[in-house]
Amino acid sequence: MTDTKKIWAVVPAAGIGQRMEGAVPKQYLPLAGKTVLETTLEKLLELELLAGVVVAINARDTHWQKTSLVNHPKVFICLGGKERSDSVLNALNFVQSLGDGAEEAWVLVHDAARPCVTLDNIRTLIDLAFTEKCGAILASAVSDTLKRVHRNNIIAATEDRSTLWQAHTPQFFPLQKLRSALEYCREKDLPVTDEASAIEQVGGKVLVLADRRDNIKVTMPEDLAWAEFILDNQGLQV
Repeated sequence: MTDTKKIWAVVPAAGIGQRMEGAVPKQYLPLAGKTVLETTLEKLLELELLAGVVVAINARDTHWQKTSLVNHPKVFICLGGKERSDSVLNALNFVQSLGDGAEEAWVLVHDAARPCVTLDNIRTLIDLAFTEKCGAILASAVSDTLKRVHRNNIIAATEDRSTLWQAHTPQFFPLQKLRSALEYCREKDLPVTDEASAIEQVGGKVLVLADRRDNIKVTMPEDLAWAEFILDNQGLQV
């Protein structure tokens, strides 16, 4: 690594996973002999450079205490919020409350339901951000033809995909800059769909690093089998 600043990971995991059509939130569904969340966190914890991981969970979460990481010395929990951005901001405030170099810390924000990210790409992302001294995210260039449609599902136009990228996570920023951007967006009631969008709202620079297409987000029921295949293909024992 090219920098000695503290790095924290933040994993918003307060969602209830409505699109998974089940009573168990998607982050707690079984994957590779564990849960989706455990698989994701164990991947992050392989990064020796992390000071810790903060998981933002729902106030009514009854599953976290049953996970294998509940007593891990580098895993902390905080309460999530109504929106993803609220959960991330709560986690950043938790890190801030610990002191211990938080003023200079950087943060990797990663989806709980994105267990197939590779460590090589995370390390490259961190190096890129430190080298260029700005935030950076993993993303993949859009390859499919994109259609804009009316509400009645009639095609209105074909979009130019040449400059379009699909945002992935982790997304990596200086903790204080991200915290300030999220607070600004909350105050101004601005939409925040990912951390980069908050930084964009305050005029910050964000780089894109081409990611593997198999860094999928488990969103629909059929994604679980696909994720397990990817993990198996990546060499994880299942």
